Amino acid sequence: MPFIAYLIVMGGVAYLIRVIPLLFVRKTITNPFIRSFLYYIPNSILAAMTIPAIFYVTDNRLAAVAGFAVAMLLAYKRKSLVTVAAGACVSVLAVELLMKII
Repeated sequence: MPFIAYLIVMGGVAYLIRVIPLLFVRKTITNPFIRSFLYYIPNSILAAMTIPAIFYVTDNRLAAVAGFAVAMLLAYKRKSLVTVAAGACVSVLAVELLMKII
């Protein structure tokens, strides 16, 4: 299949995922469990896609773990997203450079 066909199918699936709930749910969802479940879905999907990528983006697992630890520490201290990302990148770079020296 050519690339454009894959793109059209992907767009159609993404569109249907957003439209189908609108077709079947006409009134406001009042169930607190379902509302809570739907509230946390974007965060859980983002975590499910991001965390594996963190550990497989570099060949050095120690650097990946160091970057993840620094990101978690900075996020726990409620730093901005740019600060967290920059701190994680700098820590990965530092560990990889240190491993090349050693």
